[in-house]
Amino acid sequence: MHELIDAARDVQTTAHVPYSEYAVGAALETEAGEVFVGCNIENANYSNSLHAEEVAIAEAVKNGHREFARIAVSSGRRDGVTPCGMCRQTLTEFCDDDLLVICDEGEGEPPTEYTLGELLPNTISEETLE
Repeated sequence: MHELIDAARDVQTTAHVPYSEYAVGAALETEAGEVFVGCNIENANYSNSLHAEEVAIAEAVKNGHREFARIAVSSGRRDGVTPCGMCRQTLTEFCDDDLLVICDEGEGEPPTEYTLGELLPNTISEETLE
C-alpha cells in the first residue's frame, strides 16, 4: 500500500496547477499488479482541467487494462483527499464497488481507506441506462 501512495506522491510533482496550486496525484493498480499514475492538469477554462484519477485510468485503459484492484490518491497538502464525484463516476465505469480507495493522510498517519461503493452508492451504470 505504501508503494502505491509513494507513486501518487511522486507524480504530484509533475502536476500543472497554476490556478489552484493544489497538486494531486493518483496511482491506479490493475488486478495484474501494474500501476498507472496521473496528476491533475489545470486549464484557464476550469471545465477543461483533467483530474489525476482520470489521467491514471485513461493511461491504464489506453494500455488495454479493464480490471483494477485499488487506487491511491494524494495531494500536496496530505489532507486525505478523496476522488471527486466526477472521478468516482469515471472509476465506476471500469471498477467494481469493492475497489479499494486509499487516501493519503500524511507522514506518520495511516491512510484512510474506502471502497468505491462507499464513496458513490447507487451509481449511474450501464444497467441504469437500459
